[in-house]
Amino acid sequence: MRGHLSRLIGLAGPVYAGLLSGVVASVIGTYWVGRLGGSAVAAVTLAGTVENLLLGLVLVVGSGTIVRISHAVGAADLAAAGRTARAAWRLCAGGSLVLAATGFLLRHPIANAFLDGPAAGFAADYFAVSFPAVGLFFGQRVADELFKGTGDTRTPMRIALLSSALLLVLDPLLIFGAGPLPALGVTGAAVALTASRAAAFAVTVLLRRRHRLAAPAGGLLPESRRIVSAGAPFGFDFTARMGVGTAQLGLVAAFGVPAVAGYGVGYRVLLIVTMAFYAVRQAAAIEAARLTGAGDTAGLRTLGRDTARLAGALGAGAAVLCAALAVPVTALFTEDRAVAAQSVGFLRMTGFYLLPYALVVALGGVFQATGAGRPLVVAVLLGLTVQLVAGVALSGPLGVDGLWAGMALGAVAQLGLMRLLVTNRRRPAPAVGPSEPSEPSEEPSVSSVMSVPSEPVGPGAGVDRLRAPVE
Repeated sequence: MRGHLSRLIGLAGPVYAGLLSGVVASVIGTYWVGRLGGSAVAAVTLAGTVENLLLGLVLVVGSGTIVRISHAVGAADLAAAGRTARAAWRLCAGGSLVLAATGFLLRHPIANAFLDGPAAGFAADYFAVSFPAVGLFFGQRVADELFKGTGDTRTPMRIALLSSALLLVLDPLLIFGAGPLPALGVTGAAVALTASRAAAFAVTVLLRRRHRLAAPAGGLLPESRRIVSAGAPFGFDFTARMGVGTAQLGLVAAFGVPAVAGYGVGYRVLLIVTMAFYAVRQAAAIEAARLTGAGDTAGLRTLGRDTARLAGALGAGAAVLCAALAVPVTALFTEDRAVAAQSVGFLRMTGFYLLPYALVVALGGVFQATGAGRPLVVAVLLGLTVQLVAGVALSGPLGVDGLWAGMALGAVAQLGLMRLLVTNRRRPAPAVGPSEPSEPSEEPSVSSVMSVPSEPVGPGAGVDRLRAPVE
């Protein structure tokens, strides 16, 4: 066995294609909304930031599901996979109801907390459509993770491509109107997104009904707790990042609407490259959980090293691209000189933070899937604190560029703290037999993941024994 690079790339490629399709659709949507003016762009930017914040909560269920399913694959335990699927759907239903009701009722306070004037009104109108439809977002995520947990990252990719294609068609029609369709403006962008998600989820439900996997009666409450326990570090990590991103949006707003609009354009462009890091993270988490279920500590050692190599190459390439293409890419989305200047400045400064950020994100998938979620979250929280403190301190002498410099310092701090708190963590590695998958807290030690590798088993172990998709 020569390592896990080919396996990681094989899993991450379709994940990235699916994520990228959504990002591209979002970027093109920003292009159309940009024609409505800076206030409309600021409103959609806030809506996207809030949805990313909600994604952190969805990830608790989604990521916990993928870890538990991958664990069952490694252990060839069909009954455990079935219980995980049923428990995940129940968690999805309850969580969707709470998020939809709370968000709809608080749509005006949320909009007014970050924007004022027409921009705040546009944001509230967007939320009036997007929050009631949050169940589509949540349900699609859970369904995708059920596919991915069995090693199938291509089906979620195809569904994401379908959703994005529909959004590309619906956005201009509903934003500006065509024929009998009225021009709905910012609200039209929200309706287009909801409609595209509804169509994609309907296809997903049909696919899943063809591949039901029966689960033993009972045991759903304990399995729900296991899902939450396995997914909590992923969700908390992402929520913390998005929370700091939301706080940063508030800091950017102090520099005016052009700064917020420029940040919105630049951030969406940045997503195109950073989604590659999250694709590697998902692939690494799938592999780490599967290898743990199979009791393959040797494979985990190589996986950590290969994940770092792949993430490092992606981070360096992303930094070069953002610095080199900042001006021509920004010009595609806005002709406003003030907004363009803010976007270009953001993209150039973030080039300094992409390499350490790539390593933190990708390696986080390995660590969290092997039981090191808590120390990793501590490292992330401390690093994000450094980001905010540095950003506030530097924004005085450097203006809004100080906020971007703070992002770079925060990413470097996270990487250093992760090495200190996670990779130096030492504890005995318990024996994990392939027929008895352990809980995340009982998995092989993180120190063993990054140590000198020995010969691991083949990447298909466990998967061939559990081919049937779960419900």
